[in-house]
Amino acid sequence: MSVFARLVEQLADLLQPLFHASAAAAAIVLFTALVRLLVHPLSRAAARGQRARAELQPRIAELREKHAKDPQRLQKAVLELHAEEKVSPLSGCLPGLLQLPAFFLLYHLFSNTSIGGASNELLTHSLLAAPLGGRWADALADGGVFGPAGLVYVVLFVLVAAVAAFNYRRTKLMAVKNPVTVAAGDGGQVPGLAAVGKVMPFVSFFTLVTVAVIPLAAALYVVTSTTWSALERAVLYRGPVCSAHTVRSGSSSAAERVPSPETRPAE
Repeated sequence: MSVFARLVEQLADLLQPLFHASAAAAAIVLFTALVRLLVHPLSRAAARGQRARAELQPRIAELREKHAKDPQRLQKAVLELHAEEKVSPLSGCLPGLLQLPAFFLLYHLFSNTSIGGASNELLTHSLLAAPLGGRWADALADGGVFGPAGLVYVVLFVLVAAVAAFNYRRTKLMAVKNPVTVAAGDGGQVPGLAAVGKVMPFVSFFTLVTVAVIPLAAALYVVTSTTWSALERAVLYRGPVCSAHTVRSGSSSAAERVPSPETRPAE
């Protein structure tokens, strides 16, 4: 962790002439951008993988029909299909998973008063009036919501809310353009699927809670990364991945509409 601390300090020294007392905060934003640039090829691969998975849905529906009474055989057949087409069901998870170490490093770095037995000098840095090692509760205790430190969090909350609203609108539009209905054997919808579909558009708003309870330095990472993700996905997924299709599970029929070849994520 001391190596990572030196990296942040060096970036802060580099940005000092431009950002002065907030140089460390700017260094965290820059560090986040560098991390996102490193995982961007994986994000592009995830977009291509989502397109490929969408194009496999009609064939998976056929497998569901064929192996409706044998779940184990169905699972094996679906995995074999993904392997045959060289499509990984988990490819979309990689960009997020690879960012976790950077987030946890920042979280621990600005949560500890000492590093390697020495005083943690990074805790002396701030973003305007808000210490990078502080939390929203500290800002509320020191001036309230609209105090000098509280205003920093107000700006972050407004930015996160704007990004969440953007993601909400985009998710709702994608749900309308690309509805996917998974039917149970009796023709009804699989239990719980409708509830999941209703909750998904609101997931981005939970970032507000995260920003409120973690150190400001880690919150800057989350806000920067979340904003990057929203813009990145808007570009990579600017067209609908596939047209609507319906899959009937546990029965002898499967109905679907074939993915539209002209509507694909950006390469």
